[in-house]
Amino acid sequence: MRRPFMIRSSLTLIGVAAGLSLAACTSTENSNSNIEGTLSAAGASFPAAIYQRWFSDLAPQGIEVNYQSVGSGAGVRQFTAGTVDFGASDKPMKPEAIDKVSRGVVQIPMTAGAIAVAYNNSDCELKLTQDQLSGIFLGSIKNYSELGCDPKAIKIVHRSDGSGTTYNFTKHLSAISSEWKDNVGADKSVQWPSGIGAKGNEGVSAQLQQIDGGIGYVELAYVKGDLQAAAVQNGSGKQVLPTNKTASEALGSIDLGPDLIGGNPNPMGGYPIVTFTWVLAYANENAEKLPLLQKTFNYMLSDEAQSKAPELGYVSLPPEVINKAKEAISTIKE
Repeated sequence: MRRPFMIRSSLTLIGVAAGLSLAACTSTENSNSNIEGTLSAAGASFPAAIYQRWFSDLAPQGIEVNYQSVGSGAGVRQFTAGTVDFGASDKPMKPEAIDKVSRGVVQIPMTAGAIAVAYNNSDCELKLTQDQLSGIFLGSIKNYSELGCDPKAIKIVHRSDGSGTTYNFTKHLSAISSEWKDNVGADKSVQWPSGIGAKGNEGVSAQLQQIDGGIGYVELAYVKGDLQAAAVQNGSGKQVLPTNKTASEALGSIDLGPDLIGGNPNPMGGYPIVTFTWVLAYANENAEKLPLLQKTFNYMLSDEAQSKAPELGYVSLPPEVINKAKEAISTIKE
């Protein structure tokens, strides 16, 4: 497979004509290999694990990406302030937020995944109805005995920072519970009815592993150690565990629309708490950074990069989404 902007030849060429072909190919390769430099980026912790893997893969190609996993809210603020070369968010920017960015905004879906309801209780196999899920985070369900398990206090852990993961999780809760929608709502930061906060998916996962009976929400890749993921009821009433297959089924029902920013908070099929996650690029005034950005973004969308998603707990983007994302990259200007 060819990586974008990297052309390699394995042919042994003999003769003048073949030599000319080799020279042309070598010239192109040398030209493309000169696309080297450093990029700074900040934003969502949801895709941080796969972004770090991709950026590590890019390093031998001459591009170093310094990515700060600070949460979607902080990432959007840094992107808006112009202190990074690109941002990342699990919640697309709204028109009023885009209006604050003088250089314009291109939002590019890069990967996708499931938000798991993670818990630390080895003696329990949670299969939650929509009422139970909302009841847990509303604080009205306080003990695992109310969920069919042995008695143990439920201890909520939620995000303390502005987070696209929080936005998508609370958007699902708002879709399945009128009480949640009316009293808490959906946003990157909300007033939680109960629980303690931790920063980033990494922080919530680490905190949950320290708390017997803890329960919270994290991107599926962060369900590790003693943590388990609960089965959650989807729009058709089926209780489904988060896997690459069930997340793909739900994501396949989402129409991203012409701006590539669509979503569905309560899909009928598959695992219901899923989201795409976006890179935020400046539409204009990228100057000498443009070749670096294009090479980076196109690699992230390459077959090689996307094939690594499942092993890291993410979902590879469908081909039609990748094609539209690459079209969006082609609109970015110097």
